[in-house]
Amino acid sequence: MSTKQSITRILRQLGLMQMSDYLRFIWLRRKNRDHNRTFRKQYPEVALPPDYLMYEAFQLDYERYYINGKKTAEWLVSLVQNHKNLKGASILDWGCGPARVIRHLPGLIEDGNCYGTDYNRQSIAWCSANFTDIYFHSNDLMPGLIYEKEWFDLVYGISVFTHLSMEAHEAWLNELIRILKPGGILFITLHGNSFREKLTPSEKLLFDADELVIRGQVTEGHRTFTAFHPEKWVRIWTLRLTVLEHIRGAEGEQDVWIFRKILP
Repeated sequence: MSTKQSITRILRQLGLMQMSDYLRFIWLRRKNRDHNRTFRKQYPEVALPPDYLMYEAFQLDYERYYINGKKTAEWLVSLVQNHKNLKGASILDWGCGPARVIRHLPGLIEDGNCYGTDYNRQSIAWCSANFTDIYFHSNDLMPGLIYEKEWFDLVYGISVFTHLSMEAHEAWLNELIRILKPGGILFITLHGNSFREKLTPSEKLLFDADELVIRGQVTEGHRTFTAFHPEKWVRIWTLRLTVLEHIRGAEGEQDVWIFRKILP
């Protein structure tokens, strides 16, 4: 176990992980201050969320939030359109945070209807005030959502299951399948095999036995609450979904899973 892993484990056991993460936020805000000020001067028209909302959902880097957020939206659309025409589609960003990705989709999807939902009500309030062409709603940590059955052509969750418990995995999978149209697409990213080396020896034993690995002892849903997903464990979901594509992440990158809801 590395020194970093040992320190992190001790902080988690002592209940100090979230406090440590907040101190990291303060350090990053100072470290990136000049870089972020430069971006704000160059792009004064770009709406940027409050610093902690950005950090909690992504990184505290204005350029990466906006520029890479657009690239992520383009990447998402290009992958999904290999399997489904998105013209006129209804699309949900499940766990949208401060709209890093969803803010760019209306300009990429012809005649599309875009929705975002998140359990962080501050993020939803900020999104609703800044993006009137997207429908935003808040949700709780556990389902359900306000949407009717079979409402969406595409539901995507980028690094959302990665911060949920075993119980929440099952409950949310059922809910996302409920709101997907038959033949609709579920696009998710997970901590796959590329994150194995970040695990402790005991966690590796679970992971290698194809068990979901959960790092808790912090508030569920927080960025420091982490789940790791062996491939065979994920493939249990094929009882209800068809795997269209699985892209294994390079080192430090999440796996991409693209599923289709099985037709009745």
